[in-house]
Amino acid sequence: MEEYMKKRGTMLIIYIPRELDHHFAEQITGAIDQELERGAVRQLVFDFSNTDFMDSSGIGMIMGRKRLLSYSGGTVSAIHVNDRILRIMQLSGIYKHIEISQEPVWNYRKR
Repeated sequence: MEEYMKKRGTMLIIYIPRELDHHFAEQITGAIDQELERGAVRQLVFDFSNTDFMDSSGIGMIMGRKRLLSYSGGTVSAIHVNDRILRIMQLSGIYKHIEISQEPVWNYRKR
């Protein structure tokens, strides 16, 4: 899971793969929770640069991390969200709870 996470100070960036489904959500949840338990994360950022698909388990994973981080006053955001993923976030109501940025990835580099 290390290839999907990068820590910068108190910010933890999660690079979401092409499909955020039950399989990936289950895998990444434990890794994120371990970082949150250490108490050094104040901002959790989900990067959707490469993502084309997200199902309800992805929504649940994000909202669960939002709930955990809110106990310590942290924030959760989603960046580089395409129109399709934004529509899913709007229909699910997740947009009311996290900050969402549709900024295009102009100078995207491989990690």
